[in-house]
Amino acid sequence: MPTVIIEGPKADTETKRELVRRITEVVREVYKVHHVSVVIHENEPENVGVDGELLSDVLARRKK
Repeated sequence: MPTVIIEGPKADTETKRELVRRITEVVREVYKVHHVSVVIHENEPENVGVDGELLSDVLARRKK
């Protein structure tokens, strides 16, 4: 059984439902399997670094 792990920002339940559904469809089609697990890890922007900076700092600068 394939397992797909998604690392990303917080999302509402409907967004997660769609993400899980669509990823599952693709994995089933490519692997020709029925059972697929999808795990979503939600990360706060202050816990993610991009190009040497915290994502929270990058986003705060964009809002100005």
